Amino acid sequence: MEKMLGVMLDCSRNAVMRVETVKKYAEIIKQMGYNTLMLYTEDTYEVNNQPFFGHLRGRYSKAEIKEMDSFCKEIGLELIPCIQTLAHLENLFKWNSEYDEINDCDNILLANEEKTYDLIEDMISTVSECFSSRKIHIGMDEAYRVGTGKYQKKNGIEDRFDIINKHLHRVCEITDKYGFEPMIWSDMFCRLALDIENQYENAENDKILEKAALPENITLVYWDYYSTDYNHYVQQIKTNKMFGRKVYFAGGAWSWRGLAPDNTFSIDTMKSAIRACNDCEVDGMLFTVWGDNGAECSKFAVLPSLMYASQAVARNTNIEDIKNKFTQATDCEFDDFMLLDMLDRPGGKHNDNPSKYLLYNDPFMGIRDYCCVESDNKFYENLENQLKKVKCDSFFEEMFEHYKKLSKVLSIKAALGIKTRIAYLQGNKAELGNIIEEYNLLLSSLQEFYDVFQKMWFKENKPHGFEVQDIRIGGLMQRLVSCKKRLVQFVNNEISTIEELEEPVLEKSNGHNFWDRIVTANAL
Repeated sequence: MEKMLGVMLDCSRNAVMRVETVKKYAEIIKQMGYNTLMLYTEDTYEVNNQPFFGHLRGRYSKAEIKEMDSFCKEIGLELIPCIQTLAHLENLFKWNSEYDEINDCDNILLANEEKTYDLIEDMISTVSECFSSRKIHIGMDEAYRVGTGKYQKKNGIEDRFDIINKHLHRVCEITDKYGFEPMIWSDMFCRLALDIENQYENAENDKILEKAALPENITLVYWDYYSTDYNHYVQQIKTNKMFGRKVYFAGGAWSWRGLAPDNTFSIDTMKSAIRACNDCEVDGMLFTVWGDNGAECSKFAVLPSLMYASQAVARNTNIEDIKNKFTQATDCEFDDFMLLDMLDRPGGKHNDNPSKYLLYNDPFMGIRDYCCVESDNKFYENLENQLKKVKCDSFFEEMFEHYKKLSKVLSIKAALGIKTRIAYLQGNKAELGNIIEEYNLLLSSLQEFYDVFQKMWFKENKPHGFEVQDIRIGGLMQRLVSCKKRLVQFVNNEISTIEELEEPVLEKSNGHNFWDRIVTANAL
């Protein structure tokens, strides 16, 4: 039997891909050599008897799922449901009057509670009705505090591995009832069985054998998106195989840092990971396209990573051949797509997600000013000029226009806060007058960027979730208006100080480069 080679699309972090967009993606990855497509849907699918499940989130109707399933089947792809049956249900729990009783803590379902399994049966019965595949991914990752909330109050302190394993057995009884072969993310089982802080630590693997057996028909999905070390992957695959069950590997096509993709790092990790998977003979591989913190990055932007991965699995790492195959599958140039990585590489250096933190960095608060240098403006101006030369298939025009407009915004915005603070502290009102004109230009460029971002989003995704971008970009524009107004007042001697600009910039990150950590140190 052909091994699974799949792509998993995250449709849970605000961007629920349109049915026609999923079909387009399916056609492309089929041409690339994939045989499986997974839709990751935490609460973004219709569930029998659960009107609040995915309400206002752009959830797929049963009819939409059946349409996508039928299309994938026609072109030779297996469409697999990828849901959550333990954690990652924070958006569901926003309807606390409906689901509070089955919320253990955080985003975690309450194990050993019959109402929880009633909900899970509703989930699984619905996907059974909609998907022709008999494979199902039931999640269960990153449930770090499982059993420590309502569960502990109700049942006392128990071994967390036992809690999660018993829960898994209960869920698998339901999947068995509907004829499914379930798979789970393996991180929690490795962490708890080995008593380690994270699933990538080396530990005494024999500890796994001391724990209760997992269900016989379960498949473990070992996910790892970070390492470029071949031996690391070999060790972790061996750890997962200690459970005595089938093991799939999940790598990452990095789409979740912010607005830009990171195909370069994705491919660097894939080189070692795929070689280890081939050598260790895992039972299948898939590559995830996540959308953390708002799903701002187009899922099409990581197609070069997916092209490389499918070829590396087939033991072809000839980059020129891979580029030619990419053009055949997309009618676009591989190197043109790779330009999009440069949005997060000002000065040629990789530094997390500067295209996001430089966009949202407040010009007065300056939380990320320490990450920026004035030459970044010129870098993004040059990148904009490079993107203007790209010629691609018409389907991708909005995507490239989106990144071109973002480059233009960053060519003005990147160092604007630094320039503002320097001129203010020097008392150089003439220079501040020039900077005020840059604020005007930035506001105009931001409107252009917003317009094409909205156009791209509505082409690729349902409208639900874009209200978050309205809030973020609209908030940025209003903040720039507010800062400009105060600069004008200072230049005109209507106010004597701008207090935020009096505070020093501290060269220390305040955590993830997520929007809420970039825009303010205050409570949102």
